[in-house]
Amino acid sequence: MADRATLEDLVRLQGERVRALKQQKASAEQIEEEVAKLLKLKAQLGPDEGKQKFVLKTPKGTRDYSPRQMAVREKVFDVIISCFKRHGAEVIDTPVFELKETLTGKYGEDSKLIYDLKDQGGELLSLRYDLTVPFARYLAMNKLTNIKRYHIAKDFDIAGQFDPMIPDAECLKIMCEILSSLQIGDFLVKVNDRRILDGTFAVCGVPDSKFRTICSSVDKLDKVSWEEVKSEMVGEKGLAPEVANRIGDYVQQHGGVSLVEQLLQDPKLSQNKQALEGLGDLKLLFEYLTLFGIADKISFDLSLARGLDYYTGVIFEAVLLQPPAQAGEEPLGVGSVAAGGRYDGLVGMFDPKGRKVPCVGLSIGVERIFSIVEQRLEALKEKVRTTETQVLVASAQKKLLEERLKLISELWDAGIKAELLYKKNPKLLNQLQYCEEAGIPLVAIIGEQELKDGVIKLRSVASREEVDVRREDLVEEIRRKTSQPLCIC
Repeated sequence: MADRATLEDLVRLQGERVRALKQQKASAEQIEEEVAKLLKLKAQLGPDEGKQKFVLKTPKGTRDYSPRQMAVREKVFDVIISCFKRHGAEVIDTPVFELKETLTGKYGEDSKLIYDLKDQGGELLSLRYDLTVPFARYLAMNKLTNIKRYHIAKDFDIAGQFDPMIPDAECLKIMCEILSSLQIGDFLVKVNDRRILDGTFAVCGVPDSKFRTICSSVDKLDKVSWEEVKSEMVGEKGLAPEVANRIGDYVQQHGGVSLVEQLLQDPKLSQNKQALEGLGDLKLLFEYLTLFGIADKISFDLSLARGLDYYTGVIFEAVLLQPPAQAGEEPLGVGSVAAGGRYDGLVGMFDPKGRKVPCVGLSIGVERIFSIVEQRLEALKEKVRTTETQVLVASAQKKLLEERLKLISELWDAGIKAELLYKKNPKLLNQLQYCEEAGIPLVAIIGEQELKDGVIKLRSVASREEVDVRREDLVEEIRRKTSQPLCIC
């Protein structure tokens, strides 16, 4: 009988012959005869249980995270969650998918990014696109009108009827605290208000039906030039050139509270009720930001649009700044790392009685931040600890496995993070080398003499200093020596 490789070749050649005969429109009898030969060869080939018949890859849009990457993620999450908790937030969770009707019609042009799932038990489902719409659905379902929450270490929201701009200012304060703590570089938070944008479009002559699509064009100004944005408005979206020019006069402006005051005196904008309300709230917001000590990190930027349909008031976006190429130039924004805004109408879309729950929130761009931190660590060639092990239980001589097991059990029971090598008689040098490679700071060494004296030799891996510690004091000494807080890098 031919070997498997030969049979596989014969099956492939016979398959090609069948395909060729079909293309040549050979007689049905001839094709049937050749197909019979192909089936006979396949039967001889039989199943190959050992042959891999699938591609080893992650699904599109997903990735695996190595222990090193997960260590970075956890430290970033710790910084973010600590800030959220410091500001009094509770934590909630919602399903990774929602009813399709829950998500549709909430995101504007971004709706095309929603992934639909197959029919599940008679329900049409989609993967959630963000955490804000599910949060609004959660509020409406549970009839909640007041909550401060965070979600999956990236989203923070304040829901409830409060005096203007106090929750909004706190969201911006949180954003600045997190980005400063992560030490990923200089940043700037751009602020605008959808009411100012809508008022600007109205006084410039944009038809109501084109507000949202023109808004999405303006939102591209952080990536492309005004001329390109204008070309899209006029050429693709049918806006009159003179209307686009009037919009350009406004959306290319940015500054601080002085710009807010200037626009409050603008003869056109000051006559628009929506714009006037938005500008008044922004002026109040800057007062609170000054009290919070972060006004220097905030820029009122009329080009900021945030394309999501559910925003109703203040909107904001944090960008990392690239140092200027030449003296006198302004720093350049190199990418958004956090964003958010006010969405007062979203919960009412789900409530059967249409009751509104005012909300404002922010989202941290954790994936982008992870990439930045990883790149920084790579550039600095810094080692990242992938475990939190405090001490390795080691032995100096042979036949001490039982003593190592008893000691490590005592440490585990006391809440100490400890490891040992899975060998009966490991060499001391190998145990010390493992600590250096894994970044374990301490080694608890058991030896025959130490057992007689009732002590454990505690060694600092970095300094190589050794001290004898009474066994009953070992837990406290390990805690004392490893109590330093972990840093992000």
